Amino acid sequence: MAVRNKIITNPKTGQQIRFIKTAKSTSGELLEMETVYAAKSAEPLPHYHPHQTEDFTVISGELTVRINGRIRKLKEGERMHIPMNQEHALWNSSENKTIVSWIVQPALNTEHLLETITGLAADGKTKASGIPNIWQFALTARHFSEVLRFSKAPAFIQTLVFSLLSPIAYLLGYRPVYKKYLD
Repeated sequence: MAVRNKIITNPKTGQQIRFIKTAKSTSGELLEMETVYAAKSAEPLPHYHPHQTEDFTVISGELTVRINGRIRKLKEGERMHIPMNQEHALWNSSENKTIVSWIVQPALNTEHLLETITGLAADGKTKASGIPNIWQFALTARHFSEVLRFSKAPAFIQTLVFSLLSPIAYLLGYRPVYKKYLD
């Protein structure tokens, strides 16, 4: 469970997240975090948030942002607001670590998604990129579709494919979330 000052680290991507304000502490209004991107981190899959906005402020270092296919670099002190349904990806392409203040509004269950993906990576259940296999991906993406959707395919196609794969994933023993990652 995300609580103030809890730190989670994804060993595959090198990203570290410290929770500052959680869904519980803000009555769901927002999730505030500080995240550290390792130097030369990989670009994540382009995605969007159908019901949330995000605000980023670079505390130190440089943040690379791809938004609507265009790349922008944010330097220390610079901010970026990403409205809901805006396709984006963020990473650190510089030689030094980058520290970013990150606010998500409303919080919804974003912290559970972050804890789940980080837990899977820590347990060696993701590829080097931090992405789980197709069965885990289908269940987790479907479960968290209200907070995160991927840009590569339209939402209705993702819903259809993940709905078809989910029963098989359950039969194979996969679950959308695991209690041990949320404790």
